[in-house]
Amino acid sequence: MLDIPENELDIYEGVDQIRAELRELKKDRSQYIKTADVLAQYERLIEQVDKLVAVREGDGGARYEEDDKMNILLDDTFQLLSVFFLSIGRTHSTPATYMQAATIKRLLDHLKEAGSYTENDLKPISERLEQMEAIIAADENAPAGLTRFLHRRLEACKIILAELHHDICHLSPELVPIQQKLVSIRRQMTGIASKKSYSPTELKPLQEELRKLDALRVDGNWLSPNGGIPEGQQLCQGLLSEAYELAQDLIASQGDVAGPLRPIFEQLSELKTQLERLSLLHRWTLRETDLYTFQQRLKSLESQRTGGKFHAPDGTIPSRGQSVLLYVLRRSYALLYSLLSASEPVSEALMPIHNQLTTVRRCLLDVQKGGGPWSARELYPYAMKLASIDNLRVDGKFEGVGGTVPEGQGAVHALLSECYDILYELRSEAE
Repeated sequence: MLDIPENELDIYEGVDQIRAELRELKKDRSQYIKTADVLAQYERLIEQVDKLVAVREGDGGARYEEDDKMNILLDDTFQLLSVFFLSIGRTHSTPATYMQAATIKRLLDHLKEAGSYTENDLKPISERLEQMEAIIAADENAPAGLTRFLHRRLEACKIILAELHHDICHLSPELVPIQQKLVSIRRQMTGIASKKSYSPTELKPLQEELRKLDALRVDGNWLSPNGGIPEGQQLCQGLLSEAYELAQDLIASQGDVAGPLRPIFEQLSELKTQLERLSLLHRWTLRETDLYTFQQRLKSLESQRTGGKFHAPDGTIPSRGQSVLLYVLRRSYALLYSLLSASEPVSEALMPIHNQLTTVRRCLLDVQKGGGPWSARELYPYAMKLASIDNLRVDGKFEGVGGTVPEGQGAVHALLSECYDILYELRSEAE
């Protein structure tokens, strides 16, 4: 490995071995992931990071910010480890935030590239970054090496976020509804075009909305109620022009992505469909470690871009379909981020119990909304189900394989107590 400094070579090989073992552990679906196994790999990785810190501090620490081979390997390994922390229910720990930070960075890059976003898009991202910083600050046991790499990620996100805020901060309140409408129209257009088949007539209503917005202008400007010219004209006019051009391009292309780009479109569409399905059924079907696989597949497809454009196998850069591909890519990353954020603070070993209790709770609330009175016979099935779940506890705790105590006991116990409380209220009303 000629591109790895000699004094970092042993560290690189050690980290690479840890990543390989984590990948093998991810493939094993015969049993639930054990907290002890994850923590053991985490401690080994931190040991390697501490060695790297010592080496680089000795060299003056100049290479922390470089995207060299070592940093790329560490970044990938931390991302993989972070989804393991989600799987064992430690969602509010520092390692668990790493992959979310990486995904947020990609989302912000895409927003900046597309230039089509609103304050409503930026606000939840900004809030999540603040939450992640709070998690790191509260984690007194977080190793310095990990926080160094994570802070690097967060700082990169904050820089792009500040740039995006700056581009729209001068938009006057009078033009905010127009800007939001233009962004919405553009996204609806690319959403239609991302379908495997569509009719250009589906774009006609959106074109009509564009014309209505255009007709509100006087001498090329949107005016305020007092006849003034609000600030932010250039931004909204640019969005309007881009939307007109996009509509014409989509109608002319008849929804056809250029032939050489078709395989990329098919793969991205399939990934988006799978992520959408998981978004609907994630409580029952998702294993958090699978999210790493989706992220790697998206990363592989995105690597086929040059200067923000997807290139064909022969090196050419077809123009037809680029905006659609970017939309599907961005939408896939957004779904991935949503799934990462929705992870429950419950180990996957407890998720079957958590899912059952969630279903019982929902049924009891539906019964409560339906109005009474209810007989003891009608409430009996819910009482039996709760009792059967309660009987799974050993010394007050839900155990995993081998007598282990998985993470998430508090969340599951709280859910069980809530179900009992609702059932008690229903019984009281029945009496």
